[in-house]
Amino acid sequence: MSREPEEIHDPDHEIRLERVAAIDVAKASGKVCTRLPHPTQPHRRVTLVWDVVSTTNELCALAQRLVTDQIERVVLESTGDYWRPFYYILEAHGVTVWLVNANDVKQVPGRPKTDKLDAVWLAKLNEHGMLRPSFVPPKAIRDIRDYTRLRHDLVADRTRYKLRLDKLLEDALIKLSTVATNFLGLSGRAMIDALVAGERDPHRLAELALGKLRVKRPALVEALTGRFDDHHATIAAVLLQQIDALDAEIDKLTVKIDQLIVALPAAGTDEGRRAAAAMMPSVLERLDEIPGVGSRVAQIIIAETGGNMAQFPTAGHLVSWTKLSPRTMQSGPKTRRGPTGHGSPYLKSVLGDAAAAAARTNTFLGERYRRLVKRRGKARALVAIARSILTIVWHILADPTARFIDLGPDHYATHINKHRKTRSLIRQLEALGHIVQLHPA
Repeated sequence: MSREPEEIHDPDHEIRLERVAAIDVAKASGKVCTRLPHPTQPHRRVTLVWDVVSTTNELCALAQRLVTDQIERVVLESTGDYWRPFYYILEAHGVTVWLVNANDVKQVPGRPKTDKLDAVWLAKLNEHGMLRPSFVPPKAIRDIRDYTRLRHDLVADRTRYKLRLDKLLEDALIKLSTVATNFLGLSGRAMIDALVAGERDPHRLAELALGKLRVKRPALVEALTGRFDDHHATIAAVLLQQIDALDAEIDKLTVKIDQLIVALPAAGTDEGRRAAAAMMPSVLERLDEIPGVGSRVAQIIIAETGGNMAQFPTAGHLVSWTKLSPRTMQSGPKTRRGPTGHGSPYLKSVLGDAAAAAARTNTFLGERYRRLVKRRGKARALVAIARSILTIVWHILADPTARFIDLGPDHYATHINKHRKTRSLIRQLEALGHIVQLHPA
């Protein structure tokens, strides 16, 4: 507890403005509110509210009016995807636009709820600097993000078709997935194609096994002995066609994403760093050096974070924005951890996958996971590894010349305080009733 007055500096986004606007967006229209200084009374404000249809021509006219009124900042509430036309067109006309979280603009309890009151309330919060802007990446990153998110959804669709195919095989008493780890690998796909083509002899089907799966041919014969008939073959052909089509589309999107990421300019404003970065591997290659982070994970990280860390002053800001760090809730003498929040589901999903992959490696991150999981459990240990990966990502993206260097799995063993460790062990032995005498080795 401190009895001395402490100065708290206001963030830049809390500066009070004179000419502001806010838009309460909906699917087909938006309620616009502007607050301007009164022309004759210095301490009074003029509030205007009107409706705007969310079509391109109407929004362009709105942008021109806001520019004419010298509006310093426009605030939009992130309602579904309805905010996108307003944001994109106003941004294209040079208007400063903020997208704000709906949780930050909740109505005061007891007030009526109308679009007009919502727009006025949003404008007042904007005027007094009581809002925080959400991160909206530039257009080049938004394009990449649309591609990566579509690919993520297509991969999920492909997984559903694979599960349907596995369920169909189970219905036909074909237990291929119990013998083959990937029942749609080269061997499994050849066997399923043969079943669809009319082959029913399990011995001939088992002979299609390749590589390490050939040693499991007796088990394959038993697994492929079932009741696969023509109606199963028809459905399996449809599912395989869908899987192949999704594979082709996913590959096309991956190539497109690679091309767009390579075309991105190097992060940072230091010309010396940019020149040095030209001689370094690409950002995807540098991110790929992190344990658990593959090329596709690196693409999603760049698409979701923007690639340029200028909007995240420190690694802690990036971790907090991703919602991988708990909030601190303090009241009086009590301090507890609050909920972390949701964050980007696409980013958190791939970070979880990367953390699970890194946990199985013989690296510093793998050893860190094994130390944490003993006392904190699997879920919290994976979140901690995901946070560590994101911290490494911040340093690599913030500095175009930075490279990942693994500290090694023996980092904890070689970087300990020997005296403190010795005292701890002595106390433990003495607590067990032993008399300890130390002799130098």
